[in-house]
Amino acid sequence: MPSGETIPVNPVLVAWARQESGYDRERVAPRLQVKEERLAAWESGERRPTFRQVEKLAAFLRRPLSVFFLPRPPQLAPLAADYRRLPGIQPGHESPELRLALRQMLGRRENALNLMGELGEAVPEFSLRAHLNERAADVGARMREATGIDPLSQLDWADEWRAWDAWRTAAERLGVLVFQFPKVALEEVRGLALLRMPLPVIAINSKEIPGAKGYTIFHELAHLMLAAGNEEKPALREDRTPTEWAKVERFAEIAASHALVPEATLSTVIGNLRLRHTTWDIQDVRRIAKAFRITPLAMATRLRESEYMSWTRYNQWRADWDGYVATLPARRGGFASPAEKAVSRAGRPFTQLVLEALSANRLTAVDAARYLDLRFEHFENLKTHLGRRPLEGISDE
Repeated sequence: MPSGETIPVNPVLVAWARQESGYDRERVAPRLQVKEERLAAWESGERRPTFRQVEKLAAFLRRPLSVFFLPRPPQLAPLAADYRRLPGIQPGHESPELRLALRQMLGRRENALNLMGELGEAVPEFSLRAHLNERAADVGARMREATGIDPLSQLDWADEWRAWDAWRTAAERLGVLVFQFPKVALEEVRGLALLRMPLPVIAINSKEIPGAKGYTIFHELAHLMLAAGNEEKPALREDRTPTEWAKVERFAEIAASHALVPEATLSTVIGNLRLRHTTWDIQDVRRIAKAFRITPLAMATRLRESEYMSWTRYNQWRADWDGYVATLPARRGGFASPAEKAVSRAGRPFTQLVLEALSANRLTAVDAARYLDLRFEHFENLKTHLGRRPLEGISDE
């Protein structure tokens, strides 16, 4: 077909694909190198795009080309019917970047379940439960015990990258898929949970620094436990008031804090570092945070929670810390190969599942590449990388 020849797409589907992806015309039109009026004309049926223009639209919206020729829009469940309520995000008004990430992660989970069925593998059970009438600190202790990670081992970890790898692996052993998602602003969301059972999902913004990812895992794990205990609903059905929801968030924060830094270990480390009677300046908090391989901000919050630091001191410390951080140069990620990025996004269990299905001829090479968003030419490097620990300083952005 000549590149300049127009084609009869369904205008209703052109509008649907853009809107369902969360984009305004003003963001789409420049990517197609057309005016907004031209895009509006495609959506009204007054004009038709060329085949090449439809290809560009499909690539930008991450939709199959065939969708624009359907007789009617697909019936898709709202994304907010799957993820937990997120502060500051109104269901149905997620950014285009977050909507794409959610679609990809939901698809990845569905693919994992299908592959397990094809291979005859049992779907792991997520058995942890939590209730809001419990002490959040007790829930945190239960989470920590479930990971099987000894507090002394945590203190021996070489760096934050080793800590992140350990926490992610521990969560995956609990019957949870742990994904990372790129391209979404940290200001919008740092982490989220998909409340589907079995095989729920914890997802972490890949822009997050390694020292903060362990806390995010435990925070989202607390939300999964509450959902499993029928204490929490997906965002679309969560009808608590903002004040009531703040209490749920606070519960998850406390639980995550105690899971990441057990009380007895905290007391011991404070004593060993001779910080028991300190005034807790920035360097004091950085010292103890380094021992646990977490961020100073997370540690300050933990110290406040156990009343080593008063609320007044915490608020002053937080102001000092924000000022200090503002003076630091922007963080830069190191180089990561396509294979390393694929494992970073999808996690080892899902990646290994895809490779196992490929080896058993239950999956084509084309589908395997699509499932991992990785060109097949990189699969040999992928197999090699799976046996290694994550590369320090890599970025998935």
